[in-house]
Amino acid sequence: MRSWQRLFAAVMRLLLKCLRLGRRRRFKLVRQVEQSWHYGHLCLRSLLFNSFTNGDVVLDSLFEPVYWLVDHVTRWFGVVFVALVIGLTSSIVAIVYICLLPLILQTYTPAWICWHLAYGHWNLIMIVFHYYMAITTSPGHPPQTKGDLTGVSVCRKCIAPKPARTHHCSICNRCVLKMDHHCPWLNNCVGHYNHRYFFSFCLFMTMGCIYCSISSWEMFRDAYAAIERMKLLEKERLQVAANQTYYQTPPPTFSFRQRAFHKSVVYLWVLCSSVALALGALTLWHAALITRGETSIERHINKKERQRLQKKGKVFRNPYNYGSWDNWKVFLGVDVPRHWVTRVLLPSPHLPHGLGLSWELPPCVTKQHMPLLAI
Repeated sequence: MRSWQRLFAAVMRLLLKCLRLGRRRRFKLVRQVEQSWHYGHLCLRSLLFNSFTNGDVVLDSLFEPVYWLVDHVTRWFGVVFVALVIGLTSSIVAIVYICLLPLILQTYTPAWICWHLAYGHWNLIMIVFHYYMAITTSPGHPPQTKGDLTGVSVCRKCIAPKPARTHHCSICNRCVLKMDHHCPWLNNCVGHYNHRYFFSFCLFMTMGCIYCSISSWEMFRDAYAAIERMKLLEKERLQVAANQTYYQTPPPTFSFRQRAFHKSVVYLWVLCSSVALALGALTLWHAALITRGETSIERHINKKERQRLQKKGKVFRNPYNYGSWDNWKVFLGVDVPRHWVTRVLLPSPHLPHGLGLSWELPPCVTKQHMPLLAI
């Protein structure tokens, strides 16, 4: 009996020891997991700590994959957009030469014929020249070595000197001098050396579309009415064909050439009017920016800086604003009065003022510009 009692006591002691050991191991494992969690959380916070981090930085980080996708899609679709511009413009020119020009030569007076031939071809030459120059001219890039550049910052993405008014284009993956924006319709950045070509193309394309819309308005109304008559006669022809007797004759039908002519005129007017509205709004927007002496990017930067200084009771002055008239002269490269004809109204490949690395006062500016800050 005593042996059984001793055996039972030994078993119970062994069981209690195992329970205590398991409890200790379990508590030790929990403590190790908690320590690892706190250590990892501390490491993560130390790696991501930044005193400048705010909601905007977090939002930009979350949208970084979207930005990456948009940049790469825009880069590859730029060729498609350029082909689309060339194709649509060529179709309008072909319709004008094949359909409208013979009609103009037959019905208009000699004075109006001379006007249409002179203005139409001048506008077309200006459009083709400025679009070709805008897509083939490099916007300008800063040198990779600092050299003699003074007062420049360093781009965080390409780790290279970044002069004033220079910004990094994530699509081209390079810094661009006086960058305005990346235009997919050009498949190129709009910067220091091709900004004038871009704006001139938008201006002359808008003028050409307005000219075509106004000139073809009467033809559009007649062509639209003719298409409606064609639809009505086609419906009547089908009804007659269904109930035709030996003495009934079907209504006359329009030939393929007549159908193509009327539909081409409607297509020309609708496309030109749509482009005139959309591109005209964009042209007015860029004209307002040029008048203020700033680019699309600088407009947002200056707006934030203006609000920041306004809270401190100060007024922000754009250092690159030389006055409305002088801003246009600097942008267009007009140094003497005859340049308004040779450089603005005629195709001209002249370079802009400066190299885009520093921004001294251009010689065509008549007066000194305002200081940067005024209290």
